[in-house]
Amino acid sequence: MVIVNRIAGFAEEMAGWRQHLHRHPELCLQCHETAAFVVERLREFGVDHIETGIAESGVVAVIEGQGADKGGSPVTALRADMDALPMQEKTGAEWASTVPGRMHACGHDGHTAMLLGAAKYLCETRGFKGRVVLVFQPAEETVGGGRIMVSDGIFDRYGVQEVYALHTDPFGALGEFRTRPGPIMAAADDYTVTVRGVGGHAAYPQECYDPMPAALAIGQGLQALVRGADPLQALVVAVTQIHGGSASNIVPDEVVLGGTVRSFSPEVRDWAERRMGEIVAGCAAAQGVEAVLDYRRNYPATVNHAAQTAFAVEVARDISGQVIDDLAPEMGAEDFSYMLEARPGAFLFLGQGVGPSVHHPKFDFNDAAAVHGASFFVRLIERRHAR
Repeated sequence: MVIVNRIAGFAEEMAGWRQHLHRHPELCLQCHETAAFVVERLREFGVDHIETGIAESGVVAVIEGQGADKGGSPVTALRADMDALPMQEKTGAEWASTVPGRMHACGHDGHTAMLLGAAKYLCETRGFKGRVVLVFQPAEETVGGGRIMVSDGIFDRYGVQEVYALHTDPFGALGEFRTRPGPIMAAADDYTVTVRGVGGHAAYPQECYDPMPAALAIGQGLQALVRGADPLQALVVAVTQIHGGSASNIVPDEVVLGGTVRSFSPEVRDWAERRMGEIVAGCAAAQGVEAVLDYRRNYPATVNHAAQTAFAVEVARDISGQVIDDLAPEMGAEDFSYMLEARPGAFLFLGQGVGPSVHHPKFDFNDAAAVHGASFFVRLIERRHAR
C-alpha cells in the first residue's frame, strides 16, 4: 500500500471537513451550504477558477498545471457528489447529523472530502501538465444532478476529455478498489400502474367494476415478466407498492401499483417497457376496467470505458495491493452514468471496511478511507498528465 505522504499528512484535516459536512446534510439540488463550504476550501487552496450555481448548487473548479500547453495537454475531470438522504440518523457519532430527518447515509460527505484533499495537493504541487476539472455535484440521489451539469455544458466549456469518480464501499476491505470494464451499475426506471373501475358495496359486486382483481393480476404478471426475458441478460422487475381500498365492505374505484425496473442492456430495457404495457392492457381488458402504465426512465446504466478502466486499475494498484478488476455488475444505479455517456472514463468502488450498508441509518463514512481515495485521484492525474 503506497499512500501519498503529503495527503497522509493532512488526513486529520480531511476528516474534519468530512465530519463538518456530515453534521450539516442537505438534500437534492439544495446543497447551497455544502457548496459554500467547498468553495471556501477551494479558494484557500488557490484553484485557478471556480464556477458556482450549476444545477442550482453544483460547483466546478479548475486547476491548471505548470507550463501547460493548453492546446494539446490532457484535461481530466474528477467528480464528487454532495447530497444526503431523507433519513433519520442512528449512528450515535459525535459528528451525527444536526438536521432531523436528514443524514449522509451514502458517503457523499466522504466523496467531497476526498476530492477536496486531492485539490489541496494538486494546487500545492502543480506537478502535472494540462488541466484538472473538479466537479462537485448535487442531487445524485434524486433528480440526477450529474445529468443537469452535463446538459449545462460543463464538459464542453472546460474541454474535458475523460472523467473519473470513486464511491465508498462498505462491503470491501479498507483501501480495496473494485471495478470492471463495461456495465458496472444498472439502469434504474420507475413505474406506476393506475387501475380504475367503478366502486360500490362489496356485497353487490354485480353493481361494480372491481379494479382489485385486475391490479392483483397485473402485479403477478409483472413479477413473472422476467420469465420471458433472455436469462443471460440481467433484469429486475419489482412490485414494491400497492395502494387501494379503505374498508372491508367497500369496492374501491382505484388501485395503484408501483415499483422499479433494473437492467443493463438498452434492448432489454426497451423490451421490459413494451411487455409491461402489454401485460397491463391485457389484464385490464380481461376484467373490464381501465389501467394506465406510467413508465419513467431514470438513470441509464453506468458503463465504464475499457481503456480508461484499465488505466484506473493500474493507478489503483499503485495505491493498494487490493484491486479487483472483474467486479460483478451491481443492480444499484448511479447518475455518474450521464457523465460516462458524455465522456470516456471509469467509476470505481473504494472499500472502507465492512459495516452497515449505504442507505442504512447506522452507515457512516470511514475517515481512514479518505487518504486512499485522495491518493488515487492525485496519482491518476500525475500519471495521465505526466510532464
